Amino acid sequence: MARTKIYVPRETSAISVGADDVAIAIARHSKKSGTDVQLIRNGSWGASWLEPLIEVEVDQQRIAYGNVEPGDVDGLFQNGFLDGGEHARRLGPIQDIEYLITQDRWTFFRVGLIDPLSVESYAEHQGFSGLQQAIEIGSEAVLDAVTESGLRGRGGAGFPTGIKWRTVANAEADQKYITCNADEGDSGTFSDRMLMEGDPMCLLEGMAIAGYAVGANKGYIYLRSEYPLTYKILTRAISAAEHAGWLGKNIQGSEFDFDIEIHVGAGSYVCGEETAMLESLEGKRGIVRYRPPLPALEGLFGKPTVVNNVITLASVPNIIRLGGERYAGFGVNRSKGTLAFQLAGNIKRGGLVEKAFGITLRELIDGYGGGTASGRPLKAVQVGGPLGAYIPESQLDTPLDYEAFAEIGALIGHGGIVVFDDLVNMAQQARFAMEFCAIESCGKCTPCRIGSVRGVEVIDRIIAGTDREENYDLLVELCDTMEDASLCAMGGMTPYPVRSVLKYFAEDFAL
Repeated sequence: MARTKIYVPRETSAISVGADDVAIAIARHSKKSGTDVQLIRNGSWGASWLEPLIEVEVDQQRIAYGNVEPGDVDGLFQNGFLDGGEHARRLGPIQDIEYLITQDRWTFFRVGLIDPLSVESYAEHQGFSGLQQAIEIGSEAVLDAVTESGLRGRGGAGFPTGIKWRTVANAEADQKYITCNADEGDSGTFSDRMLMEGDPMCLLEGMAIAGYAVGANKGYIYLRSEYPLTYKILTRAISAAEHAGWLGKNIQGSEFDFDIEIHVGAGSYVCGEETAMLESLEGKRGIVRYRPPLPALEGLFGKPTVVNNVITLASVPNIIRLGGERYAGFGVNRSKGTLAFQLAGNIKRGGLVEKAFGITLRELIDGYGGGTASGRPLKAVQVGGPLGAYIPESQLDTPLDYEAFAEIGALIGHGGIVVFDDLVNMAQQARFAMEFCAIESCGKCTPCRIGSVRGVEVIDRIIAGTDREENYDLLVELCDTMEDASLCAMGGMTPYPVRSVLKYFAEDFAL
Protein backbone atom coordinates (compact mmCIF):
# COMPACT_ATOMS: atom_id res chain seq x y z
CA MET A 1 0.00 0.00 0.00
CA ALA A 2 1.38 3.42 -0.99
CA ARG A 3 2.47 5.71 1.79
CA THR A 4 0.37 8.83 2.30
CA LYS A 5 2.25 11.94 1.20
CA ILE A 6 2.20 14.94 3.52
CA TYR A 7 3.73 18.22 2.38
CA VAL A 8 5.18 20.70 4.88
CA PRO A 9 7.13 23.67 3.50
CA ARG A 10 10.83 24.08 4.17
CA GLU A 11 10.94 27.76 3.34
CA THR A 12 12.22 30.64 5.44
CA SER A 13 8.96 32.50 6.07
CA ALA A 14 7.04 29.28 6.78
CA ILE A 15 9.75 28.09 9.15
CA SER A 16 9.66 31.46 10.94
CA VAL A 17 6.05 30.77 11.95
CA GLY A 18 6.60 27.16 12.98
CA ALA A 19 6.71 24.88 9.90
CA ASP A 20 9.63 22.85 11.27
CA ASP A 21 7.80 22.30 14.54
CA VAL A 22 4.70 21.18 12.64
CA ALA A 23 6.79 18.71 10.60
CA ILE A 24 8.30 17.30 13.80
CA ALA A 25 4.87 16.99 15.38
CA ILE A 26 3.56 15.09 12.32
CA ALA A 27 6.57 12.77 12.31
CA ARG A 28 6.19 12.04 16.02
CA HIS A 29 2.46 11.40 15.78
CA SER A 30 2.96 9.09 12.81
CA LYS A 31 5.65 7.11 14.59
CA LYS A 32 3.62 6.85 17.79
CA SER A 33 0.47 5.74 15.99
CA GLY A 34 2.29 3.45 13.56
CA THR A 35 1.00 5.43 10.58
CA ASP A 36 3.08 5.07 7.41
CA VAL A 37 3.49 8.52 5.87
CA GLN A 38 5.97 10.16 3.51
CA LEU A 39 6.85 13.61 4.77
CA ILE A 40 7.91 15.89 1.89
CA ARG A 41 9.43 19.30 2.59
CA ASN A 42 8.29 21.41 -0.35
CA GLY A 43 8.58 25.12 -1.08
CA SER A 44 5.96 27.72 -0.21
CA TRP A 45 3.09 28.34 -2.62
CA GLY A 46 3.48 32.05 -1.83
CA ALA A 47 0.34 32.49 0.28
CA SER A 48 2.50 33.61 3.18
CA TRP A 49 -0.53 34.71 5.19
CA LEU A 50 -1.62 31.04 5.39
CA GLU A 51 1.71 29.63 6.57
CA PRO A 52 2.43 27.09 7.77
CA LEU A 53 0.31 25.69 4.92
CA ILE A 54 0.47 21.90 4.86
CA GLU A 55 -1.08 19.43 2.43
CA VAL A 56 -2.07 15.79 2.38
CA GLU A 57 -2.42 13.84 -0.86
CA VAL A 58 -5.77 12.04 -1.10
CA ASP A 59 -6.79 10.23 -4.31
CA GLN A 60 -4.14 12.19 -6.27
CA GLN A 61 -5.52 15.47 -4.94
CA ARG A 62 -3.73 17.63 -2.40
CA ILE A 63 -5.88 18.95 0.44
CA ALA A 64 -4.55 22.07 2.14
CA TYR A 65 -4.69 23.15 5.76
CA GLY A 66 -3.58 26.68 6.68
CA ASN A 67 -2.00 28.41 9.68
CA VAL A 68 -1.36 25.00 11.22
CA GLU A 69 0.30 24.97 14.64
CA PRO A 70 2.05 22.02 16.30
CA GLY A 71 -0.83 21.80 18.76
CA ASP A 72 -3.24 21.19 15.88
CA VAL A 73 -1.55 18.01 14.68
CA ASP A 74 -3.18 15.49 17.05
CA GLY A 75 -6.61 16.94 16.32
CA LEU A 76 -5.97 16.82 12.58
CA PHE A 77 -5.19 13.11 12.71
CA GLN A 78 -8.17 12.44 14.97
CA ASN A 79 -10.43 14.15 12.43
CA GLY A 80 -9.23 12.01 9.51
CA PHE A 81 -6.41 14.22 8.25
CA LEU A 82 -4.97 11.42 6.10
CA ASP A 83 -8.30 11.26 4.24
CA GLY A 84 -8.62 15.05 3.94
CA GLY A 85 -10.96 15.21 6.92
CA GLU A 86 -12.80 18.28 8.10
CA HIS A 87 -11.05 20.59 10.54
CA ALA A 88 -11.05 24.29 11.39
CA ARG A 89 -7.71 24.61 9.55
CA ARG A 90 -8.95 22.90 6.37
CA LEU A 91 -8.81 25.07 3.23
CA GLY A 92 -9.81 22.41 0.70
CA PRO A 93 -8.01 21.29 -2.46
CA ILE A 94 -4.93 23.41 -3.12
CA GLN A 95 -6.03 23.88 -6.75
CA ASP A 96 -9.23 25.57 -5.55
CA ILE A 97 -7.61 28.36 -3.52
CA GLU A 98 -8.52 31.53 -5.39
CA TYR A 99 -5.38 33.41 -4.35
CA LEU A 100 -3.33 30.80 -6.26
CA ILE A 101 -5.46 29.74 -9.21
CA THR A 102 -6.02 33.30 -10.48
CA GLN A 103 -2.30 33.92 -10.92
CA ASP A 104 -0.23 33.66 -14.11
CA ARG A 105 2.29 31.10 -12.89
CA TRP A 106 5.09 30.93 -15.44
CA THR A 107 8.28 31.05 -13.40
CA PHE A 108 6.75 29.81 -10.14
CA PHE A 109 4.54 27.02 -11.48
CA ARG A 110 6.56 24.33 -9.70
CA VAL A 111 7.15 26.24 -6.44
CA GLY A 112 5.11 24.51 -3.76
CA LEU A 113 4.27 21.67 -6.11
CA ILE A 114 7.49 19.65 -6.08
CA ASP A 115 10.17 18.34 -3.76
CA PRO A 116 12.85 21.00 -4.43
CA LEU A 117 15.76 18.61 -3.92
CA SER A 118 14.50 15.72 -6.03
CA VAL A 119 15.73 15.56 -9.62
CA GLU A 120 12.98 13.03 -10.29
CA SER A 121 10.26 15.34 -8.95
CA TYR A 122 11.69 18.23 -10.98
CA ALA A 123 11.86 16.14 -14.16
CA GLU A 124 8.27 14.90 -13.70
CA HIS A 125 7.13 18.51 -14.09
CA GLN A 126 9.09 19.43 -17.24
CA GLY A 127 12.33 20.01 -15.40
CA PHE A 128 15.47 20.15 -17.59
CA SER A 129 13.38 19.83 -20.75
CA GLY A 130 14.24 23.45 -21.58
CA LEU A 131 17.97 22.72 -21.37
CA GLN A 132 17.54 19.53 -23.39
CA GLN A 133 15.64 21.45 -26.05
CA ALA A 134 18.22 24.26 -26.06
CA ILE A 135 20.99 21.77 -26.82
CA GLU A 136 18.88 20.29 -29.62
CA ILE A 137 17.97 23.58 -31.34
CA GLY A 138 21.36 25.27 -30.96
CA SER A 139 22.61 28.46 -29.34
CA GLU A 140 21.44 30.82 -32.08
CA ALA A 141 17.85 29.57 -31.78
CA VAL A 142 18.03 30.01 -28.00
CA LEU A 143 19.15 33.62 -28.42
CA ASP A 144 16.32 34.20 -30.90
CA ALA A 145 13.72 32.75 -28.51
CA VAL A 146 14.89 34.87 -25.56
CA THR A 147 14.91 37.98 -27.76
CA GLU A 148 11.44 37.20 -29.16
CA SER A 149 10.06 36.71 -25.63
CA GLY A 150 10.73 40.34 -24.74
CA LEU A 151 12.16 39.22 -21.38
CA ARG A 152 13.72 42.14 -19.52
CA GLY A 153 15.94 42.06 -16.46
CA ARG A 154 13.82 41.35 -13.40
CA GLY A 155 16.39 42.75 -10.99
CA GLY A 156 15.13 46.28 -11.44
CA ALA A 157 16.80 47.84 -14.47
CA GLY A 158 14.55 46.14 -17.02
CA PHE A 159 17.25 45.81 -19.69
CA PRO A 160 16.34 43.44 -22.56
CA THR A 161 17.85 40.03 -21.79
CA GLY A 162 18.19 38.99 -25.42
CA ILE A 163 20.39 41.99 -26.23
CA LYS A 164 22.63 41.32 -23.21
CA TRP A 165 23.03 37.64 -24.06
CA ARG A 166 23.75 38.27 -27.72
CA THR A 167 26.40 40.85 -26.83
CA VAL A 168 28.21 38.27 -24.70
CA ALA A 169 27.72 35.57 -27.36
CA ASN A 170 29.29 37.78 -30.02
CA ALA A 171 32.26 38.78 -27.85
CA GLU A 172 35.57 37.09 -28.66
CA ALA A 173 37.16 35.56 -25.55
CA ASP A 174 38.76 32.37 -24.29
CA GLN A 175 36.48 32.40 -21.22
CA LYS A 176 32.97 33.68 -20.52
CA TYR A 177 30.86 33.64 -17.37
CA ILE A 178 27.23 33.54 -16.25
CA THR A 179 26.63 35.34 -12.97
CA CYS A 180 23.37 35.28 -11.06
CA ASN A 181 22.71 38.24 -8.80
CA ALA A 182 20.86 36.67 -5.85
CA ASP A 183 21.74 39.52 -3.47
CA GLU A 184 18.07 40.28 -2.84
CA GLY A 185 18.37 43.29 -0.53
CA ASP A 186 15.34 45.47 -1.30
CA SER A 187 12.79 45.91 1.44
CA GLY A 188 9.63 43.89 0.87
CA THR A 189 11.25 41.50 -1.63
CA PHE A 190 11.49 37.74 -1.30
CA SER A 191 10.72 36.24 -4.71
CA ASP A 192 14.35 35.25 -5.37
CA ARG A 193 14.54 33.45 -2.05
CA MET A 194 11.22 31.67 -2.52
CA LEU A 195 12.26 30.48 -5.99
CA MET A 196 15.65 29.26 -4.81
CA GLU A 197 14.14 27.46 -1.82
CA GLY A 198 11.13 26.05 -3.66
CA ASP A 199 12.50 25.27 -7.14
CA PRO A 200 16.29 25.70 -7.11
CA MET A 201 16.92 23.51 -10.14
CA CYS A 202 14.90 25.91 -12.28
CA LEU A 203 17.56 28.55 -11.59
CA LEU A 204 20.36 26.08 -12.29
CA GLU A 205 18.71 25.09 -15.56
CA GLY A 206 18.28 28.73 -16.58
CA MET A 207 21.93 29.44 -15.90
CA ALA A 208 23.01 26.39 -17.91
CA ILE A 209 20.84 27.49 -20.85
CA ALA A 210 22.42 30.95 -20.66
CA GLY A 211 25.87 29.35 -20.62
CA TYR A 212 25.05 27.23 -23.65
CA ALA A 213 23.63 30.23 -25.53
CA VAL A 214 26.63 32.53 -25.05
CA GLY A 215 29.46 29.99 -24.88
CA ALA A 216 30.18 30.08 -21.14
CA ASN A 217 31.12 27.03 -19.09
CA LYS A 218 31.19 28.58 -15.64
CA GLY A 219 28.46 30.15 -13.49
CA TYR A 220 28.40 31.89 -10.14
CA ILE A 221 25.46 32.57 -7.85
CA TYR A 222 26.10 35.65 -5.71
CA LEU A 223 23.87 34.88 -2.73
CA ARG A 224 22.73 37.21 0.00
CA SER A 225 24.41 36.34 3.31
CA GLU A 226 21.12 36.63 5.19
CA TYR A 227 19.79 33.53 3.40
CA PRO A 228 21.42 30.57 5.23
CA LEU A 229 18.60 28.12 4.45
CA THR A 230 18.70 29.11 0.77
CA TYR A 231 22.42 28.38 0.73
CA LYS A 232 21.89 24.88 2.12
CA ILE A 233 19.12 24.10 -0.37
CA LEU A 234 21.07 25.47 -3.36
CA THR A 235 24.17 23.54 -2.37
CA ARG A 236 22.25 20.28 -2.21
CA ALA A 237 20.42 21.05 -5.48
CA ILE A 238 23.72 21.66 -7.31
CA SER A 239 25.08 18.37 -6.01
CA ALA A 240 21.93 16.49 -7.06
CA ALA A 241 21.98 18.05 -10.56
CA GLU A 242 25.65 17.17 -10.98
CA HIS A 243 25.03 13.58 -9.87
CA ALA A 244 22.19 13.30 -12.42
CA GLY A 245 24.37 14.63 -15.23
CA TRP A 246 22.63 17.98 -15.66
CA LEU A 247 25.63 19.99 -14.48
CA GLY A 248 29.35 19.39 -14.87
CA LYS A 249 31.26 17.84 -17.74
CA ASN A 250 29.61 16.63 -20.95
CA ILE A 251 26.03 17.35 -19.84
CA GLN A 252 23.81 14.47 -20.98
CA GLY A 253 26.42 13.47 -23.55
CA SER A 254 26.18 16.83 -25.34
CA GLU A 255 29.87 17.84 -25.02
CA PHE A 256 28.59 20.98 -23.22
CA ASP A 257 30.27 21.64 -19.87
CA PHE A 258 28.81 23.92 -17.21
CA ASP A 259 29.67 24.25 -13.53
CA ILE A 260 28.05 26.47 -10.89
CA GLU A 261 29.53 27.81 -7.67
CA ILE A 262 27.86 29.77 -4.87
CA HIS A 263 29.51 32.89 -3.50
CA VAL A 264 28.01 34.33 -0.31
CA GLY A 265 28.10 38.11 -0.03
CA ALA A 266 28.90 40.05 3.12
CA GLY A 267 25.67 42.01 3.53
CA SER A 268 26.43 45.04 1.37
CA TYR A 269 23.35 46.51 -0.31
CA VAL A 270 25.38 48.15 -3.06
CA CYS A 271 26.63 44.72 -4.19
CA GLY A 272 23.20 44.31 -5.73
CA GLU A 273 24.57 46.68 -8.40
CA GLU A 274 26.11 44.48 -11.07
CA THR A 275 29.63 45.90 -11.20
CA ALA A 276 29.96 46.07 -7.39
CA MET A 277 28.84 42.43 -7.33
CA LEU A 278 31.55 41.52 -9.84
CA GLU A 279 34.17 43.28 -7.70
CA SER A 280 33.01 41.28 -4.69
CA LEU A 281 33.10 38.03 -6.68
CA GLU A 282 36.71 38.79 -7.54
CA GLY A 283 37.51 39.05 -3.83
CA LYS A 284 37.69 42.83 -3.76
CA ARG A 285 35.72 45.43 -1.86
CA GLY A 286 32.25 45.86 -3.36
CA ILE A 287 32.64 49.22 -5.09
CA VAL A 288 30.87 50.31 -8.25
CA ARG A 289 32.95 50.30 -11.45
CA TYR A 290 33.06 53.03 -14.05
CA ARG A 291 31.33 52.11 -17.30
CA PRO A 292 32.29 51.59 -20.10
CA PRO A 293 33.45 48.91 -20.45
CA LEU A 294 30.21 47.04 -19.95
CA PRO A 295 30.22 43.73 -18.05
CA ALA A 296 28.95 42.02 -21.21
CA LEU A 297 32.35 42.79 -22.76
CA GLU A 298 34.67 43.06 -19.75
CA GLY A 299 32.98 41.67 -16.66
CA LEU A 300 34.17 39.06 -14.18
CA PHE A 301 37.98 38.82 -14.25
CA GLY A 302 37.86 41.04 -17.32
CA LYS A 303 35.95 38.46 -19.39
CA PRO A 304 32.55 38.77 -21.16
CA THR A 305 29.92 38.15 -18.51
CA VAL A 306 26.15 37.75 -18.36
CA VAL A 307 24.74 39.35 -15.21
CA ASN A 308 21.11 38.49 -14.55
CA ASN A 309 19.03 38.12 -11.44
CA VAL A 310 17.29 34.98 -10.21
CA ILE A 311 13.82 35.56 -11.70
CA THR A 312 15.25 36.53 -15.10
CA LEU A 313 17.22 33.30 -15.38
CA ALA A 314 14.44 31.16 -13.90
CA SER A 315 12.01 32.47 -16.54
CA VAL A 316 14.18 31.11 -19.36
CA PRO A 317 13.58 27.31 -19.22
CA ASN A 318 9.87 27.73 -19.95
CA ILE A 319 10.63 30.30 -22.67
CA ILE A 320 12.74 27.71 -24.47
CA ARG A 321 10.28 24.88 -23.78
CA LEU A 322 7.10 26.77 -24.74
CA GLY A 323 8.46 29.42 -27.08
CA GLY A 324 9.34 33.11 -26.86
CA GLU A 325 6.13 34.09 -28.62
CA ARG A 326 4.01 32.50 -25.92
CA TYR A 327 5.83 34.39 -23.17
CA ALA A 328 5.49 37.64 -25.11
CA GLY A 329 1.74 37.02 -25.17
CA PHE A 330 1.65 37.99 -21.51
CA GLY A 331 1.96 41.61 -20.44
CA VAL A 332 1.44 44.98 -22.11
CA ASN A 333 3.42 47.26 -24.41
CA ARG A 334 7.17 46.70 -23.91
CA SER A 335 6.62 45.04 -20.54
CA LYS A 336 6.31 41.44 -21.68
CA GLY A 337 5.73 38.34 -19.63
CA THR A 338 5.05 38.03 -15.92
CA LEU A 339 6.56 39.32 -12.71
CA ALA A 340 6.44 37.88 -9.22
CA PHE A 341 4.98 40.77 -7.21
CA GLN A 342 5.59 40.63 -3.47
CA LEU A 343 3.03 42.08 -1.07
CA ALA A 344 4.46 43.26 2.24
CA GLY A 345 4.14 45.94 4.88
CA ASN A 346 0.73 46.84 6.28
CA ILE A 347 -1.15 44.25 4.21
CA LYS A 348 -3.79 41.76 5.32
CA ARG A 349 -2.73 38.91 3.02
CA GLY A 350 0.99 39.19 2.42
CA GLY A 351 2.72 36.92 -0.04
CA LEU A 352 3.84 36.40 -3.61
CA VAL A 353 1.60 36.92 -6.64
CA GLU A 354 2.88 36.15 -10.15
CA LYS A 355 0.85 38.07 -12.71
CA ALA A 356 1.31 39.41 -16.21
CA PHE A 357 2.38 43.04 -16.50
CA GLY A 358 -0.58 45.39 -16.80
CA ILE A 359 -2.30 44.56 -13.53
CA THR A 360 -2.75 47.62 -11.29
CA LEU A 361 -1.53 48.21 -7.77
CA ARG A 362 -5.14 48.47 -6.60
CA GLU A 363 -5.96 45.05 -8.04
CA LEU A 364 -2.95 43.55 -6.28
CA ILE A 365 -3.41 45.28 -2.93
CA ASP A 366 -7.19 44.99 -2.65
CA GLY A 367 -7.86 41.89 -4.74
CA TYR A 368 -4.98 39.72 -3.55
CA GLY A 369 -3.79 41.50 -0.44
CA GLY A 370 -7.20 42.24 1.07
CA GLY A 371 -6.28 45.85 1.90
CA THR A 372 -4.35 47.01 4.94
CA ALA A 373 -3.79 44.69 7.88
CA SER A 374 -4.81 47.47 10.26
CA GLY A 375 -8.06 48.08 8.43
CA ARG A 376 -7.20 51.77 8.23
CA PRO A 377 -7.16 53.75 4.96
CA LEU A 378 -4.15 53.27 2.70
CA LYS A 379 -1.91 56.31 2.46
CA ALA A 380 1.10 55.28 0.38
CA VAL A 381 2.69 52.36 -1.40
CA GLN A 382 6.40 52.02 -2.07
CA VAL A 383 7.24 49.93 -5.12
CA GLY A 384 10.73 48.85 -6.09
CA GLY A 385 12.59 48.73 -2.78
CA PRO A 386 13.89 51.41 -0.39
CA LEU A 387 14.83 53.71 -3.28
CA GLY A 388 11.46 53.43 -5.02
CA ALA A 389 8.95 56.27 -5.12
CA TYR A 390 6.04 56.49 -2.70
CA ILE A 391 2.83 56.25 -4.67
CA PRO A 392 -0.32 57.92 -3.31
CA GLU A 393 -3.76 56.28 -3.27
CA SER A 394 -4.80 58.42 -6.26
CA GLN A 395 -2.29 56.62 -8.51
CA LEU A 396 -3.08 53.03 -7.53
CA ASP A 397 -4.82 52.42 -10.86
CA THR A 398 -1.59 52.94 -12.80
CA PRO A 399 -0.86 49.69 -14.68
CA LEU A 400 2.30 47.90 -13.61
CA ASP A 401 4.30 48.58 -16.76
CA TYR A 402 7.90 49.85 -16.82
CA GLU A 403 7.10 52.84 -19.03
CA ALA A 404 3.82 53.73 -17.29
CA PHE A 405 5.61 53.84 -13.96
CA ALA A 406 8.45 55.93 -15.40
CA GLU A 407 5.87 58.48 -16.52
CA ILE A 408 4.77 59.05 -12.91
CA GLY A 409 8.35 59.18 -11.60
CA ALA A 410 8.26 55.69 -10.14
CA LEU A 411 9.81 52.32 -10.87
CA ILE A 412 8.77 48.69 -10.63
CA GLY A 413 12.21 47.38 -9.74
CA HIS A 414 12.22 43.90 -8.29
CA GLY A 415 8.44 43.91 -7.80
CA GLY A 416 8.41 44.52 -4.05
CA ILE A 417 5.27 46.32 -2.87
CA VAL A 418 5.23 47.78 0.65
CA VAL A 419 1.93 49.19 1.93
CA PHE A 420 1.47 51.99 4.50
CA ASP A 421 -1.75 53.13 6.15
CA ASP A 422 -2.71 56.69 7.13
CA LEU A 423 -0.72 56.64 10.38
CA VAL A 424 2.64 56.70 8.60
CA ASN A 425 4.74 59.89 8.76
CA MET A 426 5.98 60.36 5.24
CA ALA A 427 8.55 63.00 6.20
CA GLN A 428 10.28 60.30 8.24
CA GLN A 429 10.09 57.94 5.25
CA ALA A 430 11.83 60.56 3.09
CA ARG A 431 14.49 60.93 5.77
CA PHE A 432 14.93 57.15 5.86
CA ALA A 433 15.74 57.09 2.13
CA MET A 434 18.61 59.53 2.59
CA GLU A 435 19.80 57.80 5.75
CA PHE A 436 19.71 54.41 4.03
CA CYS A 437 21.83 55.74 1.18
CA ALA A 438 24.31 57.28 3.61
CA ILE A 439 24.74 53.93 5.37
CA GLU A 440 24.89 51.74 2.27
CA SER A 441 26.82 53.95 -0.15
CA CYS A 442 30.06 52.38 -1.39
CA GLY A 443 31.62 55.85 -1.09
CA LYS A 444 33.16 56.01 -4.53
CA CYS A 445 31.33 59.09 -5.82
CA THR A 446 30.78 62.38 -3.99
CA PRO A 447 27.09 62.99 -4.86
CA CYS A 448 26.04 59.73 -3.22
CA ARG A 449 28.56 59.65 -0.35
CA ILE A 450 28.18 63.28 0.74
CA GLY A 451 24.80 64.15 -0.76
CA SER A 452 22.95 61.54 1.27
CA VAL A 453 24.46 62.79 4.55
CA ARG A 454 23.57 66.37 3.69
CA GLY A 455 20.10 65.16 2.70
CA VAL A 456 19.43 63.82 6.19
CA GLU A 457 20.56 67.11 7.69
CA VAL A 458 18.38 69.21 5.38
CA ILE A 459 15.29 67.07 5.99
CA ASP A 460 15.86 67.31 9.75
CA ARG A 461 15.90 71.10 9.46
CA ILE A 462 12.67 71.10 7.44
CA ILE A 463 10.96 68.82 9.98
CA ALA A 464 12.18 71.09 12.81
CA GLY A 465 10.69 74.10 11.03
CA THR A 466 14.04 75.82 10.45
CA ASP A 467 14.02 78.05 7.34
CA ARG A 468 11.57 75.69 5.66
CA GLU A 469 11.37 77.40 2.26
CA GLU A 470 15.15 77.78 1.89
CA ASN A 471 15.80 74.21 2.98
CA TYR A 472 13.03 72.89 0.73
CA ASP A 473 14.74 74.53 -2.27
CA LEU A 474 18.10 73.18 -1.11
CA LEU A 475 16.66 69.64 -0.85
CA VAL A 476 15.31 69.84 -4.41
CA GLU A 477 18.69 71.05 -5.67
CA LEU A 478 20.44 68.27 -3.77
CA CYS A 479 18.12 65.68 -5.34
CA ASP A 480 18.91 67.07 -8.80
CA THR A 481 22.65 66.74 -8.15
CA MET A 482 22.41 63.19 -6.81
CA GLU A 483 20.17 62.05 -9.65
CA ASP A 484 22.28 63.57 -12.42
CA ALA A 485 25.80 63.05 -11.11
CA SER A 486 25.89 59.81 -9.08
CA LEU A 487 27.97 56.99 -10.51
CA CYS A 488 25.26 54.33 -10.11
CA ALA A 489 21.62 53.89 -9.19
CA MET A 490 22.35 53.92 -5.46
CA GLY A 491 22.72 57.68 -5.37
CA GLY A 492 20.81 58.30 -8.58
CA MET A 493 17.60 56.73 -7.28
CA THR A 494 17.67 57.97 -3.69
CA PRO A 495 15.84 61.15 -4.79
CA TYR A 496 12.87 59.07 -6.05
CA PRO A 497 11.25 58.48 -2.66
CA VAL A 498 12.22 61.96 -1.45
CA ARG A 499 10.72 63.73 -4.47
CA SER A 500 7.53 61.70 -4.23
CA VAL A 501 7.07 62.70 -0.58
CA LEU A 502 7.68 66.36 -1.42
CA LYS A 503 5.14 66.13 -4.25
CA TYR A 504 2.34 64.13 -2.66
CA PHE A 505 2.82 64.25 1.11
CA ALA A 506 4.43 67.66 1.78
CA GLU A 507 2.00 68.30 4.64
CA ASP A 508 3.81 65.68 6.73
CA PHE A 509 6.86 67.96 6.91
CA ALA A 510 4.76 70.43 8.89
CA LEU A 511 3.63 67.95 11.56
